[in-house]
Amino acid sequence: MLEKLAPTWLAGMPAIIKPATATAQLTQAMVKAIIDSGLVPNGAISLICGGAGDLLDHLDSQDVVTFTGSAHTGQQLRVHPNLVAKSVPFTMEADSLNCCVLGDDVTPEQPEFALFIREVVREMTTKAGQKCTAIRRIIVPQAQVSAVSEALIARLQKVVVGDPAQEGVKMGALVNSEQRQDVQDNVNRLVEAGCEVLLGGKADLSAAGAFFPPTLLFCAQPDEISAVHAIEAFGPVATLMPYQNTEHAMTLARAGEGSLAGTLVTASGELAREFILGAARAHGRIQVLNEESSAESTGHGSPLPQLVHGGPGRAGGGEELGGLRAVKHYMQRTAIQGSPTMLAAVSQQWVRGAQVVEDRIHPFRKYFEEIQPGDSLLTRVVP
Repeated sequence: MLEKLAPTWLAGMPAIIKPATATAQLTQAMVKAIIDSGLVPNGAISLICGGAGDLLDHLDSQDVVTFTGSAHTGQQLRVHPNLVAKSVPFTMEADSLNCCVLGDDVTPEQPEFALFIREVVREMTTKAGQKCTAIRRIIVPQAQVSAVSEALIARLQKVVVGDPAQEGVKMGALVNSEQRQDVQDNVNRLVEAGCEVLLGGKADLSAAGAFFPPTLLFCAQPDEISAVHAIEAFGPVATLMPYQNTEHAMTLARAGEGSLAGTLVTASGELAREFILGAARAHGRIQVLNEESSAESTGHGSPLPQLVHGGPGRAGGGEELGGLRAVKHYMQRTAIQGSPTMLAAVSQQWVRGAQVVEDRIHPFRKYFEEIQPGDSLLTRVVP
């Protein structure tokens, strides 16, 4: 929500927030805090909890719809008759099966191997894996499957699940029990499709609290089991899969049919170039992680403001966040043609070739509010 509000307000537009039902209470508390702060003008933010009714029927071409959520819901909104009829701008950021790829140049003795394990574990467990950029597919060379699985299991087994306010707890609960059931159902579907459970995989659905254990699956045949590239268990769940060569790794990375983010861990610039040229078309953002970049890296799931935060295909085909790029999503841009003098009058910025204004008062002697675009001083040429 906050990443949407920033460019919306910078563009001079008010915002109507419609959270998912499961997170409506938290959203309401955040919006109340914003309003109570007095930092935003009245009317700059509104909140709808519950059904939106016929809200979309009242939009026109001067409104903008920005959506984050499931690909299924986003696709339904995108084809809303009124949005289509009035060409209402629609930007979508959808959950996707993002991947993390270990370069075949990396061995367990190299620092990049430890970085790879750390990145995967962090993305699986942050927010209990319930974020659109979380790593869902772990793509590693065939020769490194055993080493990677052992290292991941060792790290994930140390993750203490419970109340994050308690000392030592590393991962909290899912949003609610319905989400826990949904994650369990999708894990079961992946197992039925041919995946093997290496760690976790079962939640106590009768227990209090919507807790789900860190779960690592293994897919030995990622080319044959299409479910690993299509079914997303939206929780602390990821699937490990092997690749045979760099071309195969790129094929598997693209098999998600559009991702918000991908990470390649490698120490080889040549390999990084080859992978990006082959996989970039299916990703909105690709992080290349090595020992040199690790100290300043914001991580797989944390884009910088000037970067694209969106992705093609399943990821929604949108661009969000992205600094000034995001502001332009909320603005009607119109090209203006005319003479330099006319353009200067319209824009209130002097344009090369426009008429100038000579005054007996030197421009530097004027007060700031007295200066007008085109004020100038033509000096005499002294031979």
